[in-house]
Amino acid sequence: MIDDYRTQGARNQLIDELKRKGITDVAVLEAIGNVPRHCFVPLSLKEHSYCDYPLPIACKQTISQPYTVAKQTELLEVKPQLRILEIGTGSGYQAAILKQMGAYVYTIERHRNLHENTKKLFQTLSLSIASTYGDGYKGWAEFAPFDRILITCGCAEIPPELLNQLKIGGTLVAPVDSGNVQEMVKVVKNSPTDYTITNHGSFIFVPMLKDKE
Repeated sequence: MIDDYRTQGARNQLIDELKRKGITDVAVLEAIGNVPRHCFVPLSLKEHSYCDYPLPIACKQTISQPYTVAKQTELLEVKPQLRILEIGTGSGYQAAILKQMGAYVYTIERHRNLHENTKKLFQTLSLSIASTYGDGYKGWAEFAPFDRILITCGCAEIPPELLNQLKIGGTLVAPVDSGNVQEMVKVVKNSPTDYTITNHGSFIFVPMLKDKE
């Protein structure tokens, strides 16, 4: 897939916009600057790849607004070699950002077509990302515990199984329903029963659903 001076220039403009909106984590900005978002966007919408708004993808899902991706990633405090579980693979863009930052990424998608297409895209882009078709509510126990867990869909509450799969000292970031929008929540696991929870603004996500489709 072609990545030329035009797309690189568009990413640079996007980074400037994200800085104006308050994203300060240099590693996050560098990752966004290095990952070709246009490879994760439907062909008919390529010209919108570097606009700061969400775009529709298959299965009535979306590729998140770049600011949302940057904000969630910043809250997650990603470091190289951390093991990160993502709930909601979608287009694969968020997983690619985490991989670009040096993490070991495990991602779950409940829509079979999305999972299969995105897995092929990872292979095309030579991205070593573990992906599976499954129920995000159940997490991925085989590879638990995780240093970080990221939920990329709006949930009524954080599934207990995901909290169980988070390491002590680990961080989970998720948009939790609060009426018509979701509140971005950061959860730090201090012990098996004690958590520090902080809120970080309102966002809109597609809903998190149980089971596979």
